[in-house]
Amino acid sequence: MQIKTATEQTISIPRPEYPRPDWQRTDWQNLNGQWQFALLSGEAEHQISSQEPAHYDREITVPFSWASPLSGIGENVAGTGWYKRTTDWQPQTSDARIFLRFGAVDYECSVWLNEQLLGSHSGGYGSFELEATEHWNTAGSNTIVVKAVDEDHAWQARGKQGYGEIRGIWQPVWLEARPAAFIRNAKFETALSGEVTVALEVEAKQAGPARLSFKFDEGNVLVEREVQLTAGLNQWTESFTVNQPRLWSPEQPELYEGELVLSGSFGQDVVQTYFGIREIGSAAFGDRGYRWITLNGKPVYLNGALDQSYHPTGYFTYPSDEEMRQEIFLLKRLGLNFVRIHIKPEEPRKLYWADKLGILVMEDMPCFWGEPDERARSSYEREAWEVIQRDWNHPSIFSWVMFNETWGLFTNGMANSLTSGGEAKQSYLPETQQWVRAMYRWAKSVDPTRLVEDNSPCNWDHVETDLNTWHFYINGYEQVRNHVQEVVDKTYTGSSFNYIGEHVQSDAPLMNSECGNVWGIEGGAGDSDLAWHYRYMMNEFRKHEKLCGFVFTEFRDVTNEFNGYYRLDGTDKDFGYDAYVPGMTLADLHAADFVVIDAPPSETVAAGSQKTISLIGSSFSDRYHGQTLTLCWELWHDQLGTRVIAQSGEQPVRWSGYGTFSLPALALTMPAVDAAAVLTVKLVAEQHEVVTRNFIVFDVRSGKQHGAYEAAGQFISKPIADFSSCSFELAWSSLSEAKQNGAGTGGFAYELQLPDRKEQPFISRAELLFEASAKRVLARDAQGAKLLHHDISMMHGADAQVELNPNTYYMTDEEKHESRVEVWVDGEMIDSIVLPDDPADSRGALSWHYQQAANRLEDAGSYGYLCRVVLPGRVVAKLDAARVCRVELRAKQGGLALYGRNAGRYPLDLLLHYQ
Repeated sequence: MQIKTATEQTISIPRPEYPRPDWQRTDWQNLNGQWQFALLSGEAEHQISSQEPAHYDREITVPFSWASPLSGIGENVAGTGWYKRTTDWQPQTSDARIFLRFGAVDYECSVWLNEQLLGSHSGGYGSFELEATEHWNTAGSNTIVVKAVDEDHAWQARGKQGYGEIRGIWQPVWLEARPAAFIRNAKFETALSGEVTVALEVEAKQAGPARLSFKFDEGNVLVEREVQLTAGLNQWTESFTVNQPRLWSPEQPELYEGELVLSGSFGQDVVQTYFGIREIGSAAFGDRGYRWITLNGKPVYLNGALDQSYHPTGYFTYPSDEEMRQEIFLLKRLGLNFVRIHIKPEEPRKLYWADKLGILVMEDMPCFWGEPDERARSSYEREAWEVIQRDWNHPSIFSWVMFNETWGLFTNGMANSLTSGGEAKQSYLPETQQWVRAMYRWAKSVDPTRLVEDNSPCNWDHVETDLNTWHFYINGYEQVRNHVQEVVDKTYTGSSFNYIGEHVQSDAPLMNSECGNVWGIEGGAGDSDLAWHYRYMMNEFRKHEKLCGFVFTEFRDVTNEFNGYYRLDGTDKDFGYDAYVPGMTLADLHAADFVVIDAPPSETVAAGSQKTISLIGSSFSDRYHGQTLTLCWELWHDQLGTRVIAQSGEQPVRWSGYGTFSLPALALTMPAVDAAAVLTVKLVAEQHEVVTRNFIVFDVRSGKQHGAYEAAGQFISKPIADFSSCSFELAWSSLSEAKQNGAGTGGFAYELQLPDRKEQPFISRAELLFEASAKRVLARDAQGAKLLHHDISMMHGADAQVELNPNTYYMTDEEKHESRVEVWVDGEMIDSIVLPDDPADSRGALSWHYQQAANRLEDAGSYGYLCRVVLPGRVVAKLDAARVCRVELRAKQGGLALYGRNAGRYPLDLLLHYQ
């Protein structure tokens, strides 16, 4: 759809495009930009009052919350905001009706035009409009005054505004012209057959005949009806059929774009809109006693992310339309097909891009944080109605979530923990449960076309729902594996598991609606690598066909949670998977057709030992059904910088149907040397198309004192903890002394003793090998770690003090922290090596493998670069004579971390290789 803007607008206006591309008219005026503003903090009178402040002492940029930086105010205070501006805009026709429209205002809003009250609205998330025709000055300028009161009452629907408060006007404001009779609303309901049913609302000043036209798909869909209007609100239903319908899906987001036209003696009302033909549901397949979520009648595996929809400068208002489009693009490039908008309805323009680019949306209702008293319930119900009515036509939305984690549903004080517990369950009263059931059933009656969830739970407290979901935040392979298995085993029709009171499970689809390791760590994960945990968690999910989707926490980092796929500013994190399997990205873990490696992510094995690995196929797509695909595998390892393939093979596999099925097991023989051996699998279709990739790692140990490596000559291995001196002002060890860290400028020195002449008569060549990185110094390194108690305050934006968190070790991203290490041998500088970064991601397999506790991280995933320094002949000559040398590794400013045999990426200590 071409997005039109009024000719009066300029690109200097923030958010200049029409705010509702799903329901757009051409005669309009954008009121975003500079308004006069006054902010009065403290308790305000609740009655509607036109008593403006004595003067407006500043300007604010609409549509940004007055708490946000982009507003130009940037004051996070509750109170009353007064807005004022004038406009000389006039509609194109003199007899047009004029409406003043607001995307959203938090919380209680009153509006005056030319000193006449137009009306008021209560609720922070719903859109509303007020007719301004009667008081519009057609001969000159018009003055608009808006009073917005936001006092953070416990009964207000607020959601997770702790990340950034949406105070006052926080979505676009605009004027719009319409004829005397106009289309107020149209709800499109579609079927796979191509039948489209439209529930219409038309408002008319007077009775009379009219013509209604449906013009879509460049005229390929054209339907016209003669209708008889009565004065006031007219409601009726129309149906038509689209021939050879193109179905909407994330892979092919087909939209039927066009317009509705209402014409008659009153003129013509043209609304540009669109619809997508798709059906959302659930169904059991074969003889299974449980359902899967379906899209267009077929199972769909939901690879999703939790999206806080938070921006560092606009908070919950995006600075530009392009940034909203970019959000959907960033999700899709990861191979995700859906997003859960967390505890808030999304801006209409971002939902438009979800429709246009193709991503499914689970949209939450905003919660209140007090108790479920009468006022909280009534305000919630009003806003839920507004949200569903506004967003009905977005084909991307497949589910409404009425509540989250029982927030706002506890009586006698909110639960102070995010885990399940007696206190939380006891305070979720039976009468509140019945209200939640009523809200679920109400939403189903209002919108039977979508799935509805009563409560997205972390306390095992469903009541009645279309989606049997649960939350977990657990770290550690065995812990995740056992937890997921337990949930799957306890999920069946009639089970009381995950339900509260006397309520029991139906055959509703099982999916996870929040997961990750951010809260599965003592004191929180801080800012650390998530790549290692993520891969094995995806692997465990796909092993169970009963489980048909997940929501990973989260899309981007936010103010105190750093477990996003991306940084808050949208920059990339490097997961490091392509170092194991060339070309592998996160998208491989989100493939509809997947190969499960039913084994730990890493395992210690003896050199030369045998290992059998089970594989499982998982299919939630019929794309390859009936085809023979090729399973390609390799067992390889890095041997001192050289990639060595120990074993490889290919075998055909029949990809026959939905669900999980056994694939041929792999018989492996481990390398005969010390190695971090990698088993990789690729599923390949015709034309060499890679369907999915996966891997696991083995720490292969030779058991020899100095290690065993595939190279001619001999090795002397020196544990990196056995340094003879250290010149760093700040130095410390980690990973059970398998890693040595030095901050700033300084170095570590080692004394190496070589064999005497009886054992090695002549030394002709020698080189040093070691693994090293720069050392980024955190506050905890210099000041000591501080373990915070992570309670519900974190959901309100509490400071995580991330650099004091003992678990923090920044994941590899676009920000680099370079250092340089000089290699000195017996007082002579031999080489200088640039260490590009201090990285941590899945490549740090040994740092992950040797973590002491699953719920406490120590430099998790950190690793360095393999450094090889060939000693000059003159130095080798001295070494041949003395048979002892002093090696110094000196850092310049950027610090130095050295990784030993049980840390980092490479299974070696400081090595001297000689011949």
